[in-house]
Order: sequence, then structure tokens, then C-alpha cells
Amino acid sequence: MQEITEGLNTMNINDSYKKNRIQVSNTKKPLFFYVNLAKKYMQQHNEVELSALGMAIATVVTIAEILKNNGLAVERKIMTSTVDMKDEMRGRPVQKAKIEILLGKTENFDELMAAAAEEREAADNEEQN
Repeated sequence: MQEITEGLNTMNINDSYKKNRIQVSNTKKPLFFYVNLAKKYMQQHNEVELSALGMAIATVVTIAEILKNNGLAVERKIMTSTVDMKDEMRGRPVQKAKIEILLGKTENFDELMAAAAEEREAADNEEQN
């Protein structure tokens, strides 16, 4: 019984942990969808974890660099590994590269986000006039 309780406690920790995790695909959504989603997650959780497999790794690195270069994020941790997956065509196992990048908010994150919101609001007001 204690094993079940420990398992449930571990699951609850992992569930709350995954709320700020973005699994990136290089084919499903455009790049800036993920950039904006990462900003939103950082506002809510103070950090975000970007994760990708195979060819999507380049997309994750690009997202992280955009956030860093705009002064919104700092790298906290970068983890690489390989995962075993089943090749759908041949039905045999293949290994895929995996990357996980943990980004945290910079000290001036909230100020930069507020300034960007003000700029958008001013631009919207000019369009209406």
C-alpha cells in the first residue's frame, strides 16, 4: 500500500512539473507560436522547459535563443539524451536525440513584457484612428 501512495505522490509532483513544459514540433506550429507560449508560461511559472526530439531540436534552440537575445530568459539547464522509439515504417526500434532546455525569467522580464504590451496597445490605437 505504501508503494502505491509513494507512486501517487511522485505522479502529483510530475503533473505540476509538466505544466510549464512545451514539447516542440518543427512541423505542427510556427516558431513564434512556441516563443509566445514560452513567454506566457514564464509569466505564470517563472520558468519554462522546452523539449524536442530529432529534427525539432534546432527549433527548440532557436526559440531559446530568441528569448535570450530579447532579454527575457536565462538558461538554467540543458539536458541531452537519446530515446528509443519504434520506427513506424519498419516496426523496429530506433534511437532519437532529445534535448530539454530549462529557461528562467530574467530580472527585468516583467518590465520588458509590460513595455511590449504598451507598444502593442499604442499601435492598435493608431490603427483605429
